[in-house]
Amino acid sequence: MIESANILNNATPKSLILLDEVGRGTSTFDGLSIAWAVTEYIHNTPKISAKTLFATHYHELTELAKFLPRVKNYQVAVKQWEEEIIFLRKIVPGGCDDSYGIHVARLAGIPVQVLNRAKKILAELEAGELKSSKLTADAIHPVSYQLSIFSPKDNLITEELKKLDLDKLTPIEALNKLNELKRKAKG
Repeated sequence: MIESANILNNATPKSLILLDEVGRGTSTFDGLSIAWAVTEYIHNTPKISAKTLFATHYHELTELAKFLPRVKNYQVAVKQWEEEIIFLRKIVPGGCDDSYGIHVARLAGIPVQVLNRAKKILAELEAGELKSSKLTADAIHPVSYQLSIFSPKDNLITEELKKLDLDKLTPIEALNKLNELKRKAKG
């Protein structure tokens, strides 16, 4: 936001403005609103009117080309084959009406279990049927085992702590017990 503010307050017609993901880190509607308003401001403010490259994930911003005469949409060409996508590393005219976030997550190495869950959530969001009860019911459940990073001595100290009835200890007894456990942990 600080960089965006600096650009909006200091750009001139001689500036080249490069913006990427304005509004990210806010709620979806906040971010979209900020990105939209920034685009309009740069376009409509004569003291700026600078050449601007604006990368965004908000598909809705492509609509601005219909209302702002100097706005032009471009996208990275993508070839989709079955479940795979290939980024062609070519910039072509037009806006993109699809999102490839889950595909990019797969390319980055996100676990299949997470990708499959994300696809289900996305389908529900797109259908407007997302319900919290459904989210809980289908959630990725934790694995039923846990590796211990503690030594057997640590486990004994943990067991001793569990047996303590803190409500029956005086403050000085609690302090003495803590000191004793600390000595055992070091020992």
